[in-house]
Amino acid sequence: MAKPSSIQASSMEDLRIEVLLTMNLMELWPEDELSKLHLIQLGVLRRNATQRHGVTRFKRGRFSETLRFEDVETVDIHPYLLTQEWFDYARFVLYHEFLHVLGMRFHNAAFRGVESLWPHQGADQGKAFTQHLRRLSADWLWTCTTCEHQYPRKKRSNGRYKCRTCSTVLIDIENVGETI
Repeated sequence: MAKPSSIQASSMEDLRIEVLLTMNLMELWPEDELSKLHLIQLGVLRRNATQRHGVTRFKRGRFSETLRFEDVETVDIHPYLLTQEWFDYARFVLYHEFLHVLGMRFHNAAFRGVESLWPHQGADQGKAFTQHLRRLSADWLWTCTTCEHQYPRKKRSNGRYKCRTCSTVLIDIENVGETI
């Protein structure tokens, strides 16, 4: 976990308020449970994280099946979610993490059922966000000259790999875009 800047902390508090207002309107949880979510410490993941978009961190030594609110140390979200471009997805990620805080530890059918009740857009942006992060962190774009598909990677392919779509040998193009 990285410590959020003052701007990030302010954005995360705004995000928290919006998510909690939505959760309150959903009428799935008692008011006292939702009020506890105001006390959860929010943090940010490292900027170079590409697989995790959010994480609920539990206190050390807490491994029971039924975790409680008191067992939560912090909820961290990716700092790039705190931009206007990813705002809708950020709300969903924080909602997802708050479900963990409320005791739904595992990504089972019950969890997915409650998660699917999220009434706003953004729930389907996870794959696009991952691709965005991978492209930002890539040093090379393995590129297909036939279908023009690009695969962001850290290492050169040196002609060893073929396109998944059309089996053309991929060429290496240095990624000169924005980096993490």
